[in-house]
Amino acid sequence: MRQIVMAITGASGACYGRRLAQAITGADAHLHLIISPAGRRVLADELGLNECTVPALLGRAAEATLYAHDDIGARIASGSFPTDGMVICPCSGNTLAGVAGGLGNNLVTRAALVTLKEARRLVLVPREMPLSRIDLANMERAAQAGAVVCPASPGFYLRPRTIDDLVDFVVGRVLDLLGVRHELNTRWDPERPAAGAPPTA
Repeated sequence: MRQIVMAITGASGACYGRRLAQAITGADAHLHLIISPAGRRVLADELGLNECTVPALLGRAAEATLYAHDDIGARIASGSFPTDGMVICPCSGNTLAGVAGGLGNNLVTRAALVTLKEARRLVLVPREMPLSRIDLANMERAAQAGAVVCPASPGFYLRPRTIDDLVDFVVGRVLDLLGVRHELNTRWDPERPAAGAPPTA
């Protein structure tokens, strides 16, 4: 079973975090989940999720472990615990700055820095807009350290019809970066008409 670390932090885009967590646990992977205090507030504000438990977030029981944000002694804070990568989704500007600056003062940034030092895949999913020069510099520093910066920017070539379609596009791209199999409709196929495409003559 693959071991995937995931953090939800305090940027708008809680729907991306929930859908990604659902997809990871639905792919025969164990999810190691951290939710920052600001992430908990965004989950409540955007999804009405006032109870941050695994069943409440995923809508079902799943192969997942939820860690306290300040538990820097957790096993995922050590490089001796083997994982298959980590994703921060959504990734707030504050968390991005912490990772770029090497600040392991909470479990989210500590686990991210461990992922980098062990040369494992770290995916950061920022959703903020517009971006300041500070944000851009932090993205560059994180990328130079080995992280993959994957902004939550859905494509439209599959002609999405719903918000869920847009969310799934981003989630599918993140799963690809983590090497997690999925059946989400995110692949370009020039032979297949996009959803809502008019029939050809």
